[in-house]
Amino acid sequence: MPPLISLIRELPRDLLATALTHSSWVAERTSSNERLEFLGDSVLGLSAAVDLYERFPDENEGDLARWKAFIVSRASCTVVARRLGLDELVMTSAPGSKDQRDELAAAPAALGNLLEALIGACYLAHGFLATQAAVVDAFRDQVAYAVTGHMDYKSTLQEHLAATGGRTASYEVVDEQGPPHERVFRARVLVDGRSFGEGTGRSIKKSEQRAAMEALVRLGVLSRATPGPEDDEPDDHDPDDDATAHAAVADIE
Repeated sequence: MPPLISLIRELPRDLLATALTHSSWVAERTSSNERLEFLGDSVLGLSAAVDLYERFPDENEGDLARWKAFIVSRASCTVVARRLGLDELVMTSAPGSKDQRDELAAAPAALGNLLEALIGACYLAHGFLATQAAVVDAFRDQVAYAVTGHMDYKSTLQEHLAATGGRTASYEVVDEQGPPHERVFRARVLVDGRSFGEGTGRSIKKSEQRAAMEALVRLGVLSRATPGPEDDEPDDHDPDDDATAHAAVADIE
């Protein structure tokens, strides 16, 4: 059993009930899990920051901040909540009616908020050190992805969209400029037919990555558009991109 689930199951009954109470279920919002969610958000952020600070002593502040932003994002919280089986916990332990529990368990964003509320409750009941260790364990895959994957913005965007409503992103090249050996592409990312971001790069792949990064900022997954490591590297020109770009622009026109 994951350490965080063990801590959750050891919570006092009244504290667990509060952590599992959605604000729409009660007359007074202070009787819901919102205050615990507020607390848990800070506990999660500090837990991730301490872990990154101690494990990566040679990394600069920019990289640490970028990794942390992904680790504590709403998309990550939702993914971890489902991985821990919090939807099942809601069905068996939340104080609402069956219909209310069904609705909460099926709402991806609400499960992410619920995870933060439970982290806050664990902090109150078990203290920071025990909670931090359990949180670090629960988010270890998110840390590994952020650090080794160097933030694949397209994958991160798709993960966020899938976790918050099952939507998908599509990309289109809307412009290309410059001679063949110095071509610059501009790509747009679309969600439900609406533009959520644009980006430019010396290859279609990089222009799409930068468009996805802009979309993540707009959606609040990233706090700011911090460039990833690939932005510090030379743009490798892929000849196949030219043919793809011509076709894409022709389709648009």
